[in-house]
Amino acid sequence: MTMTSAAAAPALEIRNLQKSFGAIQVADNINLSLPRGARHALIGPNGAGKTSLVNLITGVLRPSAGDVRLDGEEITHLSQAARTRRGIARTFQVNRLFRGLTVIENVYLAIAERTRAGHRLWRSAGSEVAVIEEALDQLEALALLADACKPVRELPYGRQRLVEIAIALAQRPKLLLLDEPAAGVPSSENHLILEVISRLDPDITVLIIEHDMDVVFRFAQRITVMVAGAVLTEGTPEEISADERVRAVYLGEAQRDRRD
Repeated sequence: MTMTSAAAAPALEIRNLQKSFGAIQVADNINLSLPRGARHALIGPNGAGKTSLVNLITGVLRPSAGDVRLDGEEITHLSQAARTRRGIARTFQVNRLFRGLTVIENVYLAIAERTRAGHRLWRSAGSEVAVIEEALDQLEALALLADACKPVRELPYGRQRLVEIAIALAQRPKLLLLDEPAAGVPSSENHLILEVISRLDPDITVLIIEHDMDVVFRFAQRITVMVAGAVLTEGTPEEISADERVRAVYLGEAQRDRRD
């Protein structure tokens, strides 16, 4: 593929993606296309298949059928590590930070893995000046510099989520997948997540899974709604908020929650 055709290709393209575990279908003929720099949200009730889709994109799961393309290149059968090297980074619903390490140590490790500085075991970590400087720059960009030397476990949960985003960005992704970045974050701290997302490099394509509709509607240019492993609809925030089918899905979930 030429550089011109790669630039013209969608940043992420999913074609007829399917995944089942026996009789349970977690991805039912999903099609999704995100242009470079998209700010796209993926929403749906619990069990809709949102995280399963992210796992298919990142290589945690292998599809039963269909394919995944990054910048026009098929990556369906690549490993998680290979997809990361090609520019896919993600965060998780529950953060996977090294809570006993400091903030800068967490980010340092991510950069060292990307640059392979971590394989130069005969050199001390302090000798990797370029890695340390990049880690500090990343923390400054996310307003985390004051927390650099604090153990992660001492940070409020909202700031821990920011550290996880810093680690994902340290991988210099083309495609950033944010799996419920506001989950567990007090509503008073949601603005921290939104501010960071709003300042991301416009060339990074971002797909966010989120239950907080305030976050979704303030972030997304387009929204895809999933139900039972399939795409129900896709549209602008205005179109989605006016869609009676979407309202019925969320109203039904709210009623079930009240009964439970």
